[in-house]
Amino acid sequence: MPPLILASASPRRQQLLAQIGIDCSVHAVAIDESAAPQEAAPELVMRLAVAKASACRTSLAADEPRPILAADTVVVCDQQILGKPAHRGAALAMLAQLSGREHEVLTAVACLTASGRLTTALSNSKVRLRTITATEAAHYWQSGEPADKAGGYALQGRGAIFIEQISGSCSGIIGLPLQETARLLSASDIAILPDMAPAT
Repeated sequence: MPPLILASASPRRQQLLAQIGIDCSVHAVAIDESAAPQEAAPELVMRLAVAKASACRTSLAADEPRPILAADTVVVCDQQILGKPAHRGAALAMLAQLSGREHEVLTAVACLTASGRLTTALSNSKVRLRTITATEAAHYWQSGEPADKAGGYALQGRGAIFIEQISGSCSGIIGLPLQETARLLSASDIAILPDMAPAT
């Protein structure tokens, strides 16, 4: 049985865990991801990551011993939180807003053990996109990639052609900051890269 439960259906997060040698079971949960009035982006992503982990724990059997990992990602530009675009118009508007500018990508991670011990981490990265033409944005939407991505683009996909500069965590921008995640999992007694000899 995999040592971890991932409270997310995101294949990107599963792939990132596999990258550091962690197998997981997937148990996605649906929660209300709306921001509360005047809620700042760091508080929002952290609240949602914790809520996903808690909802997953509630929906599982009471004797489930494995830790649960959950995460949430938002893009912030002009102090505005950009989630996943609801439709074509929203995606094109997001890409126009981000075009030729720098924005922030925040990803919160929460790890919840069977005993109820909660540990969290927050990754904050900056991304600068080159100028994106309206034609490019329209063709990009047609690719299907922007529909389920915060901010309407994907670093790990075709959206990489728009990225001019990154400061911070590439994996955090994709959806799961691996340095922070590894630290939380190690604290929950999940071995990270167990076959690697310790540094001397």
